[in-house]
Amino acid sequence: MKDPQQLDTSRRSFLKSTGNLMIGFNLIPLAFCQTKGATNENPPYQVTPLRPHIDNKLIDSWIRLDAEGYLTILSGKQELGQGIKIALIQIAAEELDISPDRCRIINADTGQTANEGFTAGSNSVEGSGKAIRNAAAEARLYLLKLAAQKWKTKPESLSVENGIVKSPSGDETTYWKLLEGKYIEGTVTGEAIPKNPKTYKYVGHSLKREDIHKMVMGESHFVHDLRMPGMLHARVVHPPSYQDRLVSVDLAEVNAMPGIVKVIRNGSFLAIVAEREYQAIKAWTKLKSLGVWEKSPIDILPSQLIGSIKSSSGKPEEVKASPGIEEVISKAAINHQAEYFRPYQMHASMGPSCALAIWEENLLTVWTATQGVYPVRATLADLFSLDEEKIRCIGVPGSGCYGQNGADDVSGEAALIAKELPGRHIRLQWMREDENKWEPYGTTMAFQLSAGMDSEGTITAWDTNVWSDSHSTRPNGRAASFVSARHLENPFEFTKGGFSAGSYRNGIPEYSIPAKQLHLYNYSGPLRVSSLRGLGAYGNTFAMESFLDELIHKAGKDPIDFRIKNLEDPRAKAVLEKLGEKTEWKSRQKTANNGFGIAYSRYKNSTSYFAVLAEVEINKAAKSYRLKKLTGVIDSGLVINPDGLINQTEGGMIQAASWSMLEEVNYDQNGITSIDWFTYPILRIMEVPEVEVYIIDRPDTPPMGAGEAAMGPVSAAISNAIFDATGSRIRDLPLKAEKINWEIV
Repeated sequence: MKDPQQLDTSRRSFLKSTGNLMIGFNLIPLAFCQTKGATNENPPYQVTPLRPHIDNKLIDSWIRLDAEGYLTILSGKQELGQGIKIALIQIAAEELDISPDRCRIINADTGQTANEGFTAGSNSVEGSGKAIRNAAAEARLYLLKLAAQKWKTKPESLSVENGIVKSPSGDETTYWKLLEGKYIEGTVTGEAIPKNPKTYKYVGHSLKREDIHKMVMGESHFVHDLRMPGMLHARVVHPPSYQDRLVSVDLAEVNAMPGIVKVIRNGSFLAIVAEREYQAIKAWTKLKSLGVWEKSPIDILPSQLIGSIKSSSGKPEEVKASPGIEEVISKAAINHQAEYFRPYQMHASMGPSCALAIWEENLLTVWTATQGVYPVRATLADLFSLDEEKIRCIGVPGSGCYGQNGADDVSGEAALIAKELPGRHIRLQWMREDENKWEPYGTTMAFQLSAGMDSEGTITAWDTNVWSDSHSTRPNGRAASFVSARHLENPFEFTKGGFSAGSYRNGIPEYSIPAKQLHLYNYSGPLRVSSLRGLGAYGNTFAMESFLDELIHKAGKDPIDFRIKNLEDPRAKAVLEKLGEKTEWKSRQKTANNGFGIAYSRYKNSTSYFAVLAEVEINKAAKSYRLKKLTGVIDSGLVINPDGLINQTEGGMIQAASWSMLEEVNYDQNGITSIDWFTYPILRIMEVPEVEVYIIDRPDTPPMGAGEAAMGPVSAAISNAIFDATGSRIRDLPLKAEKINWEIV
């Protein structure tokens, strides 16, 4: 294979060499296509893309009409299970009047798609969707102009049905015939006006998702399912704890084991490569017992966390100031203060992280479940001192993430191992123990809230203090973002960053309060942390909406009426009003053993609106409770795929319930002790509550991200429901039954 540095990749030469045919679109679908009689090996990707991404301003950077009569959509966003593939297909199909079953999509491939950074912050439909909508509208106008020129008429006189262009006089052609196998040589100018939502045929409908069908049928879908010819299997022996260093290891016994191709040691980085996966696992188990490690204990233990957070965070950042607010609160007719706590929490992905890598003639290709193929490519370039153009990262779905789990680290490790065995595909999968001990967690946070109310129950002042570690140590072009890069013989030094914005997300109340203040204390804690779904919004909303419930109780007000009265945004009021209506809030049946909790938030104070009711049932004899039902109402603007929006919201509600009721990372001085599903329990199927979601569709407004809207409100709603049922307030997560004061129940 030629070095891409020696290839002429100019647009003109590329078009000449390919004869103007769109033949590069199928690089991603090939990896998952199986035909009857096929072996269990998927065809390998081609390392050099035939149609590389050139410029975000070009129409065909986002959509391409290929010679076979299909529309191919390209997005730099990764499919994480949130359903963006079908949503983006619907957007493009709508603007071009092409049936969605004639559409294909390529996601997150540095060889073909635009650099859209990370798939994060619930902005895929907002960002990528907008770019694709504009490109598709521009393509439609471009093609109609071609047809109008051919028939000597005006573009606005033409109509389109499933890619067939028709004139008033009965002439017909297709988009593909108009292009004659060529690309759309045009840019997104802004001249084309997207369709009026009133004319939509595909957007707003619950079209079925191909990925769900594949999962149900047990077909290849995840990065774990990829199989390449001659592929080898690898495992990494990570240190027992963060700062431990490998002193010695006897490799002779492991090298003699059946199927072992190579044992790699580079400083404290230790890996096994074998012909078969089970051989790699057996060797991993043996090698783990042979390593001699220099121990470096974790110095801040769980019982010391809150004290450490408060004492070592230094001077705060003034996010929002209100001089004299302390005096206003102290002199208020009703004042209140409370403190809340969020522990370290895992992504707890169902499948341990996995990646494939191959080195060929100084070219590296990695198949990865990362949420950012371009940032990972830049970080790999730093790790190997290699030009980014010599690395291709291809996004493949992983089995759970929503934040930075181990997917980036395993990609770097697979590449390190593949470098030792050029020309062979290396498949590296972490063990469950690796995933739980080495993924970057959602950080611990502490909150201190104070507020004052007048005699009528109106909030006059609100003061917030937040203590938080970083919410993003994602790959950023520096090799030390990969955890094993820190363990090499010549280690890369890690510097933590990413403080501030993620930490105080949703920390300032949306409610109409004359005086508001927020101070942020940046804390550097003992465990590895990064992005977890919602970032600081989860903890901040838990604290804020729990505290608000305490104020409402003190004032003797109704939880829904109070919130509506103190919100100005009519859309915020509408989700609460609909929640009250759908749950029959005013006439609900209250018994001695059940409790109801309300919570509301607008994610980031700028995207989706979400209100939720939680119902719990207590068992006084057993000193336990169960979550019976969650009912949510969401407004995400224009709804692309209603079923997708409901699925996203339901999934967020269930995950938030699991976090809030059960999940916390346990550790001691020797390292992480939450190493499996017994020591890190999550909500089991039998424990999942009834979940109901109602949508407020607003087709006249832009679509907004929804994937993280439910997280914080659900946690607070459950806490508020427990208080309603027991009179006992739990202010530190998780909301375990043993924290309830059963003596007052």
